[in-house]
Amino acid sequence: MTPKERVHAALNRQPTDRVPIYMWFHPDTTKILAKLLEIPLDKVDEVMGNDVRQTWVGNNHAMEGIVHENIGDTHTDDWGIEWIKEGAFNQINFSPLQGVSEEEVRAFQHPLHKLEELMSNMDPLIPFADEYFIGCDISPCLFEMVWRLRGMEETIFNLIEETELAEVMLDQALQFSARLAEEAISRFPLDWLWTGDDVAGQQAMIMSPATWRDMIKPKLAELFAIGKRNKLWIAHHCCGSLYPIIPDLVEIGMDVLNPVQCNCPDMDPLDLKKEFGQDISFMGGVDTQYLLPNATADEVYGGTARLIEGMTSDGGGFILAASHSVPPETPIENIFAMYRAAGFTKEEIFDGAAACRSN
Repeated sequence: MTPKERVHAALNRQPTDRVPIYMWFHPDTTKILAKLLEIPLDKVDEVMGNDVRQTWVGNNHAMEGIVHENIGDTHTDDWGIEWIKEGAFNQINFSPLQGVSEEEVRAFQHPLHKLEELMSNMDPLIPFADEYFIGCDISPCLFEMVWRLRGMEETIFNLIEETELAEVMLDQALQFSARLAEEAISRFPLDWLWTGDDVAGQQAMIMSPATWRDMIKPKLAELFAIGKRNKLWIAHHCCGSLYPIIPDLVEIGMDVLNPVQCNCPDMDPLDLKKEFGQDISFMGGVDTQYLLPNATADEVYGGTARLIEGMTSDGGGFILAASHSVPPETPIENIFAMYRAAGFTKEEIFDGAAACRSN
């Protein structure tokens, strides 16, 4: 099967030659794998068997797609957010709407003038569209986009005490996210529309489920509908303990939930599969907090094998991924053990690396 066929079959609960894979690696893990396999950094995803090709066209490109060499390096994105490299990742150093007047908030405009530049991030993926499953990431879509601009404290205050102003900011984000979705769908041969809005923490949701249902859900439904009208799968990313709103996400059309952080309350992947597996598919669930970095290779193999067996109990509906990016402290043999449980052997990985080097 081609990667594209494999993912489509899994999402349709049809037989596949192996479980599809879409693994995210910490940047330092990518460097470790590239050195071990003697391949360029940009070939790691291919050699490690990722079936999905995807990139960002929204603000996540400013966070993850711009890579600085030195700790403390900064850049200001097209939204006016300043990012600083801390560790391996960019973090927000300045939010342009934090502490400003209501008039300035209302006057804010998302960077539609940069639409062509943002869309061009997808161009390198198009040659792979016949073979690979192609995704376009328009996240962060709503709440997460607003708090990046406004700061978390003021955003939460607005949601609770100044709901009319919060609605303005959320509508601004919605309009821009919708434009990104419409443009991407019209230009590129997509297989799914990837949305995302982190509204949960490690122990509970950031806001009450009632607030989310009142202020976020209707707008997210509009975004999902854009993809649905164009017959695309809808994938949605939300970290943390979001169990209370999973039925709502199902209701408005979500097809795939990521990343299934299994250590959070009520987020055990096998329990979620039993409850929601008839309606949605899952991507994620391999524990990156204990299992991958700390367990033995045999434990990783066994845990991953049980996860795959349980998550594909109805014939599919699962894409193997970690519950976060695979951390650099993960022993290499644990990574290989996880892949072996998916039917993708260490020998195949090294053969793929050798083929990559010969091209």
